Amino acid sequence: MNKTLFSRWLPAVEQTSLVRRTALGVAGLAFVGGAVAGPAVAAQAAPEHAGSPVSQSVMADKGDKGDKGKSDKHDKGDKRDKDRKGDRKPSRDKLVPRGVQGEQSRISLSGEQSENVKAIVKATKKAGLDERAAVIAVGTSLQESKLENLGHLGDRNDHDSLGLFQQRPSSGWGSPEQITDPEYSTIAFLKGLRQVDGWHDLPLTEAAQKVQVSAYPDAYAQWEDQAADLVANTWNNS
Repeated sequence: MNKTLFSRWLPAVEQTSLVRRTALGVAGLAFVGGAVAGPAVAAQAAPEHAGSPVSQSVMADKGDKGDKGKSDKHDKGDKRDKDRKGDRKPSRDKLVPRGVQGEQSRISLSGEQSENVKAIVKATKKAGLDERAAVIAVGTSLQESKLENLGHLGDRNDHDSLGLFQQRPSSGWGSPEQITDPEYSTIAFLKGLRQVDGWHDLPLTEAAQKVQVSAYPDAYAQWEDQAADLVANTWNNS
């Protein structure tokens, strides 16, 4: 080969090699940069997937805590409502609309007597009557039997009078078994009370007397205050 031609060709080869090395170097640097920096950049640029198991778990936990908080508040609210309802006694105006009359009497009650108060109140509700009817019934029973479900008392018995209201089988109140059942005897008394015109607005002693036809018509009045207290403490718990 001509020496001059060779000398002209060699720089072209060297230049081509240099271009190739430079290109490879750039390509290699780009590759290394892509392998190392690419995922880091991608991770930095891409937001956390909202549907990933980890994020779903975290969100579920927060949701559960939020629901539990709401549930606890709801339960506490229901309990407070129930407590307020249970503590709310009937007003005195409902129990004794005309006030008490005359000197009042009181007795201490045994467990059995207290249970009979509950039975009277429960039967009054079953009959569809209100707190005033229960006060009249309890006051009547306080006078007739001191809230004791009396059987036949032998020589001390008032004829054949029995039970909480001293009702008489011979007068058509029912059989001895029926009259000595607190629910039956209370509903029987209230049935008679319903037939009294304006009973709801009458003083207790007048309403009771019209049903019982007692030889002592004014004796019922002395129990109205205690009867009202007993019904007030029992009405929402029976």
